[in-house]
Amino acid sequence: MQQNITGIAWHTLSADEALKRLESSPQGLTPNEAARRLVRFGPNDLGEEEGLDRLKLLLDQVKSPLIYILLAAAGVTSVLDHVKDALVILAVILVNTALGYWQELRAEKSIRALRGMVKARAWVLRDGKEQEVENALLVPGDIVLLVSGDRVPADLRLLSAKELKIEEAALTGESVPADKATATLDAIDLPAGDRANLAFMSTVVVAGRGRGVVTATGRATLVGQIAEDVRTVSLVKTPLQDKFDRFAKRLGLAVLGMSLLVFALGLLGLAPGVTGMDLFMTAVAMAVAIIPEGLPVVVTITMAIGVSRMAKRNAVIRKLHAVETLGSTTVICTDKTGTLTRNEMTVRALYSMGRYFDVRGSGYELHGSITDRQSGEPARLPSGSDLEMALRIGLLCTESSIEWVDGMAAIKGDPTEAALIVAAMKANMDPERERALWPTRAVIPFESHRGFMATLHERNGHYYVFLKGGPEKLLDICALQRSQVECGHEEVLAAAEELAREGLRVLSLGWKELPHGMSFEELTEELAQGVIFAGLAAIIDPPREEAAEAVAGCARAGIRTAMITGDHVVTAKAIAAQIGIGGPEPKTLTGREIEVLDDAQLRERVADVSVFARVSPRHKLRIAQALMASGEVVAMTGDGVNDAPALKAAHIGVSMGRTGTEVAKEAADMVLADDNFASIFHAVEEGRIVFENIRKVTLYLLAGGAGILLAILSTLLLGFPLPLNPTQIIWLNFVTGALQDVALAFEEGEPGILDQPPRNPKAGILSGTLLRRILLIGAVEALGVLYVFNTAMAAGRSLQEARTLALTTLVCCEIFQVFNCRSLRRSVFRMNHLHNPLLFAAIGLAVLAQLMVLYVPQLEWLVRTVPLSGFDLLMCLAVASSVLVVSEVDKLAMRRFGRRPSRMP
Repeated sequence: MQQNITGIAWHTLSADEALKRLESSPQGLTPNEAARRLVRFGPNDLGEEEGLDRLKLLLDQVKSPLIYILLAAAGVTSVLDHVKDALVILAVILVNTALGYWQELRAEKSIRALRGMVKARAWVLRDGKEQEVENALLVPGDIVLLVSGDRVPADLRLLSAKELKIEEAALTGESVPADKATATLDAIDLPAGDRANLAFMSTVVVAGRGRGVVTATGRATLVGQIAEDVRTVSLVKTPLQDKFDRFAKRLGLAVLGMSLLVFALGLLGLAPGVTGMDLFMTAVAMAVAIIPEGLPVVVTITMAIGVSRMAKRNAVIRKLHAVETLGSTTVICTDKTGTLTRNEMTVRALYSMGRYFDVRGSGYELHGSITDRQSGEPARLPSGSDLEMALRIGLLCTESSIEWVDGMAAIKGDPTEAALIVAAMKANMDPERERALWPTRAVIPFESHRGFMATLHERNGHYYVFLKGGPEKLLDICALQRSQVECGHEEVLAAAEELAREGLRVLSLGWKELPHGMSFEELTEELAQGVIFAGLAAIIDPPREEAAEAVAGCARAGIRTAMITGDHVVTAKAIAAQIGIGGPEPKTLTGREIEVLDDAQLRERVADVSVFARVSPRHKLRIAQALMASGEVVAMTGDGVNDAPALKAAHIGVSMGRTGTEVAKEAADMVLADDNFASIFHAVEEGRIVFENIRKVTLYLLAGGAGILLAILSTLLLGFPLPLNPTQIIWLNFVTGALQDVALAFEEGEPGILDQPPRNPKAGILSGTLLRRILLIGAVEALGVLYVFNTAMAAGRSLQEARTLALTTLVCCEIFQVFNCRSLRRSVFRMNHLHNPLLFAAIGLAVLAQLMVLYVPQLEWLVRTVPLSGFDLLMCLAVASSVLVVSEVDKLAMRRFGRRPSRMP
């Protein structure tokens, strides 16, 4: 094939000419040829998203008012010949910058890696066989199959189109979907919106079916030429990150104010023997120690860890804000089929000719039979009978197929249709023979707004319409009378309801013969009117065991589960009761009832409804909006193209990874790799863990800063010498905050995290409990420092010795405090400390660093410390342990007298 295929006016070529020019065929390329073309034309993508700018990321670490203050302080101290202080400040800047760069680089890489976890896929023909491949592997000449809900994976010349409508607003600005056809167009310079026989990359199939040959891939496509880059993962800051940034800035201003206060108090002569320069450096060092400059980076790291954990539990996060919102979720609106159930369909019963028939066998196994429920005898299928026609319709009115590989069923298409095929085979119908006797000539595919699927078949020169759909929809267009049986709408609906009470999903099957002597190449909805009712097929999709456990877990976590389904209300109610949604008698609301309710009335009704049945995607949107208007935080599942508005409207849109359309996945915030409701529940748990770990880091960083602040203010007000010099304050900030805060981000969830109600998303970062703990621990640390410092001074020890003792005591306090912060409620003595090895590594490095500044002469000179005796170290540890004791008492009081958290801000 010629390598340069750009610039060809594909819309002016016929389908055959396009295939010839691309050296392809209606059966598609061979795998070997596709591989060769992939090397020649490259992957079908628009280029990698903008790479990480490592230099920019490095510079971002020093673009901070805090760093500017430190650099200014280093400059001033070096000019004033305080070389040691300047060296320490510069060393802290260097190490913090390196650690921040490394940590944020890892977080960014982890988040960007999500892009590869939700790769788009397309159905193609290779050697005449349908197979699913990644979009990136498409090449010119591939034959692509399109169905409603797909995003067009490359530029195509359409070869067939059945009611095909494609939304091209991203390219043409036209909001109305474009009708597509295959006819050749004459004009060469037609705008893209008028090229009806072409489909363009990144546009959306909103209705119908079609197939086309790939004419361009990647940057050679129309969307590639205009440099539109479709990205699947947003790297912008989340609301939580923005909230923490604002919090850190406000805290920074407050701390700077406190530092100025310290400086002013010192100038008033409250600190004996302290120079103005010392006061200035102390004030700067305090600001460094108290402001949690690492908090924004730790928030990013914590969220990246949460995202990674969720992915391991089959919940792929596409948009970072979902991580924080999951912890606040109060209502999960979930589909039934495949999410709460196994999606392993089996026809359990049939209703035809006024009688019920049981279908034996489970799953897609062919070992089974059909028996008359009343007599228990094997069912007889007279030629031309309603029961035979019902089974034939189920077998042939389909776009699905089954292949048996090593005795295992491989389903291509819809599991419900596969169940109907198996039911016919249990009645000894041969699919190949039936397809040969009744060849399909046209199809009306199923669309949610239509409510049924129809196929056109030819038999001995006559044409027949086969149709299947929901009982109510089919009966609206059905002629029920037949010569051998008289039945009415009421009887059929009563039978459908009887089967639905057994928890079965019911489909209605019908057919009609078209007038003789006429040839039909197309099938229209008008031709499907007046079909003859043949029977009902009742299908079971057994509930997932893990779904029932997850629903119960959601209830304990204060999260309500609501089922939204297109199934009959009786079926939906039965399945909901089995899983535990809404109790033994869940309240229901149907699509028809929703239609007559205004928004205010619907808002009242959704407050206690657990099952929404016979609803359309449009109803899902209204349900989501009504729940949100009531103050709920809503997660909404969906898989179809028409579900996209509801997914976008909800706080968290959840798409199915296996059965979801590309449109649904792109509209969603989270994709379930296994289509399992339990994965949503696990994601909620991880979302709560993320926020709890952020609170733990906040407590750790702020409590230590509060201890330094209170200690220095106390000594100034009491007229004592400062317990730490500026260099020691900066060293303390470095040795206790370099890695421990990051290690806390790796904490596992606490046992009772799902027994608490959802977090109010409007609540501030500092809860009352957190603020009380910060002040309490800060006060204990300050008292410990004052005790050690003043005891040493009273014993006649030098100021340098006393400050070394104070510094070591604070380091020990922070080591005990990091253990305290592993849980806000549980006792330290009831936790397994082996679950977080990174924390032990961080503490070990901190201890080693502190011992080095005590006993390595060069570092002693730098930080102005002196060696301590074994007794001194034991005293520092004993005093510091008071942090552990006080925290344990506070936790005990919380467990005994504390109230459960509420969602009120």
